[in-house]
Amino acid sequence: MNEKKIQQVLEIEKEAQEFQDKAQREAQEIPVKAEQKAQTLISKAKEEAQEEARKLIAKVKSEDETKKIMAEVEKKNSQLDIIAKKNFDKAITYVIDRVIGKA
Repeated sequence: MNEKKIQQVLEIEKEAQEFQDKAQREAQEIPVKAEQKAQTLISKAKEEAQEEARKLIAKVKSEDETKKIMAEVEKKNSQLDIIAKKNFDKAITYVIDRVIGKA
């Protein structure tokens, strides 16, 4: 009977050692897995930040192009206004000359 109890104690110690070894392996894996997860999150955050930056740059470029086009349109409108005023003055002069009989 003593031998049976000694075997049971040895078996329990063996199981305890296996549990301890398993726990140590898992404890060593935790920081590695945490580091991998952190790297994944960092990588994803960088990708999202880069995409957001690309969108902002595209928007700024688009706004700059819009401002440039609007400035050109305003310049052309001003030139057309000047030409229209000259032609309007000529038209009025022509009509007045026709009314008073000069032309």
